[in-house]
This record gives sequence, C-alpha cells and structure tokens, in this order.
Amino acid sequence: MALVLHAHPFSSYCQKVLIALYENDTPFTLRLLADADSFAELARLWPLRLMPVLTDGDDVVREASIIVEHLSLHHPGPVRLIPSDPKAALEVRFLDRLFDNYVMTPMQKIVADVLRDPGERDPKGVADAKARLDASYEWLDGALKGRPWAAGEAFTLADCAAAPSLFYADWVHPIPERFGTLRAYRTRLLKRPSFARAVEEARPYRSFFPPGAPDRD
Repeated sequence: MALVLHAHPFSSYCQKVLIALYENDTPFTLRLLADADSFAELARLWPLRLMPVLTDGDDVVREASIIVEHLSLHHPGPVRLIPSDPKAALEVRFLDRLFDNYVMTPMQKIVADVLRDPGERDPKGVADAKARLDASYEWLDGALKGRPWAAGEAFTLADCAAAPSLFYADWVHPIPERFGTLRAYRTRLLKRPSFARAVEEARPYRSFFPPGAPDRD
C-alpha cells in the first residue's frame, strides 16, 4: 500500500516521523499541510487537526509515536527502531515519552507564549516550562553518559523523538555548557543523515519560528 504522510517539514512531531521514514528509505508521499485544502483533508482524517497523520491504504494512523510503531510493524527496514527484546523496547518507549513530555512539551509552551498578545502572556507558565527543561537536561546528561544513542548502541524511536525536541528546545532555552554529554548527543543527532535531511528540508521555513530562529544549526 502507498504511504501518505500529512505533515509539514518544520513541525517537530512531523520531523520525528520523517526521521523514521528516512532511516529505512521507506517510500512515501508527503502531503504538505500548507493550504486550506490540505488542512481540510487533515480534518477529515483526524478531527483534532493535529499533524502528522499517516494513511496506509485504508488505515489512518495518528500520533507520531504510533506512526513509527506502525512503520516498524508493517514496513520494517534494516534499522529496527523498536527493539525485539521487550525489556529493551520498554526503555526505548520510556525515553520516547520523556523527550515528548518533558522536552518537547515545555519547549512548545515557551514558543506558544510568544504568539500570545502581550496582555495574555503567562510568565509563570514560561518560568515553569524552563524549570522543567532544566531538570530534563540535567537528568538526560547523566542518563546518556557512555551511550552513543538514547537507549544505547542502536538508533531507535527514542532518538527520533530526541532529535527535534532537543533541536528546538536548545533554540528557546539553550542547553548549558556544563551538560557536555547532552550537548554532544544533540550534535551527533544533527550529523545523523536522516535528521540532517529533515533539518535541511525545514530550513526554508525558519523565518516562521515565533521567537526567531538562531543563526546556527
């Protein structure tokens, strides 16, 4: 069945799925979410209108982590993004949730606040989000010591989640220099061909980043 990904290349969660697709050279068609028709189509597939959505024949798969799981089950490739060992798979899924919930979510909170009218800003919420990022950075810096990738020697779903979350989080709340392990991991992710491709494809849209994209990466 032909795969169609309804997504935008600048979206962090869309990049998570794009990395998985690129890792295994999985053929797919990108349905770029860029106009009224494309968003109307997205709404028909997923009334919450959240990207990305994958269609695989008659199957409609929603939520980035579930899409990667679907690809691993139905379109496996040489890079096994979900380990076959249940215990190892549990670690990968835990780290996937950590990057989504405790790095990506507070990063998005900070970005969303920039879009608000000045009178509707939430400085306490932004401060809490930055504190959550600081705590996550510290924990990750310790947890990743001695690991080339998030869960160990192999590149997995956890790294698909880590790449865009750390990429954008470091833009809005830089990873302190004292967390050298985490900073080096982010650098390795940027050099991974699958993520490097996603970053390049998103580069034309950097002017849309609400706080302003830094002149790096």
